[in-house]
Amino acid sequence: MAERHKILILDDDPAFLELCQELLGTLSSQPDIRTASTGGHAIAMMDSEPFSLLLTDLKMPTMDGFQVLAIVRRRFPNLRTIVMTGDGSDEYRSRAYAVGIDLYVEKPKTPGEIKLFVDCVESMLEREQKGGFRGVQSKSLADIVQMESISQSSTVLKITNGPLVAKIWLDNGELIDAEVSDESGETAFMKAMSWRSGSFETLPADPGRERKIFNSIQGLLLDSAQIEDEVRAGEIPGSGGEKASGTSKLAALGRSPNIEFLVETGHKGKKFEQYACESPDLVARWVRDTANRFSSLGERLKAGKLQYIVALGPQRHAGIIEKNDKYLCAGFKRNLSAGQVIENLKAMMVQWDS
Repeated sequence: MAERHKILILDDDPAFLELCQELLGTLSSQPDIRTASTGGHAIAMMDSEPFSLLLTDLKMPTMDGFQVLAIVRRRFPNLRTIVMTGDGSDEYRSRAYAVGIDLYVEKPKTPGEIKLFVDCVESMLEREQKGGFRGVQSKSLADIVQMESISQSSTVLKITNGPLVAKIWLDNGELIDAEVSDESGETAFMKAMSWRSGSFETLPADPGRERKIFNSIQGLLLDSAQIEDEVRAGEIPGSGGEKASGTSKLAALGRSPNIEFLVETGHKGKKFEQYACESPDLVARWVRDTANRFSSLGERLKAGKLQYIVALGPQRHAGIIEKNDKYLCAGFKRNLSAGQVIENLKAMMVQWDS
């Protein structure tokens, strides 16, 4: 059975998020649809698990859509992206495409626009499923290089992956050099080989190019395939040998579709840990102050130990639990009832303490 696509929708308007979820829930591919109302939460979710497609608004407080897209292009270069906005100006459209998005659409209003929007998302998912490089559909970059080598071509392959551009020089089928940003030679070639998608074109041969790669194409392709297998298996987490994102306890708790952010802090002091919170210092301060006040009130009333604090708001809800001289605050989606927030907090208490 084919794995379900995962779509992440980012918008600070809760009503539009709910509308998008409803519309995209009608897709025949039945994708797994997640939502985020802040850029920080969206980035944290993408760090924790892979997504096939990101749909994002541009105008949002704290971290806007352009900032999110810039981070996405650096950290998730293969992720397909669609901008959906109420601003159809040429300036915004040009800036968005310059960042390397796949599609720019205005937020749908009429039935015709809604149908077009849904069709565009379905088409993007089908393109993701087929994979490959735009221009040579369903072919990996390794396939393209091998074909040029077997045909003994003399050419320059240009691959565009968002804001990144790679060039690979071949002379009579032999690999001469590669270039990505400031890197060249084998290092640049291996980096380009890690890209799963992009746009592809051939340029005229450059016979005067200095040779910097002396290993065989087949040997380098085998090396790149082995590295990719290790990355998929988790043997090389992240990009620099660091611990893979999303393995912390808070990140594991934050994978619930109802949670928007998490902040853990002690009863005293300013230290805290956070997941997907854009102003964690302010939230941590509020959590300590609020929880300490309620604890003091409970002692005066002889009501027993503090268990849960639930706050319901128009944008999102918040809940606080306490364990071992620490507080954990969770931000929840606004469509949950107070009872549902408490049930989520109870489940989190077990996981948080384990």
